[in-house]
Amino acid sequence: MSAAPPSPPPEPARAALLRPRKFLVVVDKTPECKVAIRFATRRAQHTGGRVSLLCVAQPADFQQWRGVEEIMKDEAHQEAENLIHNAAKLVNDLSGIFSELVIAHGAPKDCLIEILKNDKDISILVLAASPSKEGPGPLVSTFATGGAHPIPVTIVPGSLSDDEIDVLA
Repeated sequence: MSAAPPSPPPEPARAALLRPRKFLVVVDKTPECKVAIRFATRRAQHTGGRVSLLCVAQPADFQQWRGVEEIMKDEAHQEAENLIHNAAKLVNDLSGIFSELVIAHGAPKDCLIEILKNDKDISILVLAASPSKEGPGPLVSTFATGGAHPIPVTIVPGSLSDDEIDVLA
């Protein structure tokens, strides 16, 4: 007696298999951010994937004068734009991949959870852990434990060299 052939995956799963993987990286001013960008870029390059970059504009908590608050929000947004465009240039220089750019406003954890809920094409979240004695960083601490996200998380040691990343990715 032979076993029945396996049934094909459900339609949404089949459609997901046909799309290239999208690697999401959170862009910030930390030194380990470049490690995460390089790792995600090399993985996307080696697997025919895409890179999505998220930068969160975090205005200071200042609510004394409305005009000053608006200026601070604009400055935070401009800083996020600069960071994300520099990261996109790095991705393109390394691989020729044009990144998807997302600038969000608010707390990084909340913005990250929101984008993961809303963008079903994201396959893998790539974070780099800080090598400092203070710990791996707030996002790594949050997302390493699971539960807040429906996708795999790759945590890359923030102390890796470019050559080490290129070999691993």
